[in-house]
Amino acid sequence: MRFYLTTIILLSLSNIFMTFAWYGHLRNLSHTPWVIAAFASWGIALLEYLLQVPANRIGHQVMNVGQLKILQECIALSVFIPFSIIYSTFGVSH
Repeated sequence: MRFYLTTIILLSLSNIFMTFAWYGHLRNLSHTPWVIAAFASWGIALLEYLLQVPANRIGHQVMNVGQLKILQECIALSVFIPFSIIYSTFGVSH
């Protein structure tokens, strides 16, 4: 059970960092040159990988690659949907 919980926590944190790396610059760095936004995003993405790689290694002890991918996608949607509603300018269209 410990491996599952550790994997879920690390993947969740990893997804938060990656979502900010991919989309946070659209609001926070929208008036800066794209190259600055790219370097900032790469820095955030490094933090994401420092969580994601151990998460997958830990998770692979109790799950196969397909199960890890499905878990990752479920977590990604669970992170991105609130992010897009609360943080970003995308929002939900009415």
